[in-house]
Amino acid sequence: MGSDFVIQLGQQALWVTLKISAPVLILGLVVGLLVSILQATTQVQEQSLAFIPKILAVIVALAVFGPWMLTVILDFTNGIMGNLMQFVR
Repeated sequence: MGSDFVIQLGQQALWVTLKISAPVLILGLVVGLLVSILQATTQVQEQSLAFIPKILAVIVALAVFGPWMLTVILDFTNGIMGNLMQFVR
């Protein structure tokens, strides 16, 4: 197991992390931007107005993308566990 292998495994782990977190973060960002635009146009500066829609959007994103996220994590984990004996050598 050389340094190239460890770097490749780290890259795969980072890619999986980015892939599973992106839908939730993007949806939260879009909802936050829309709420900010709405607050700016109506001049309502209530702080709870910004958090509640984002929390709801993240919950919905987790409910919608959750099975896919679980599949991606399980595929990555099964790939590591399936080749564990090669990693030990």
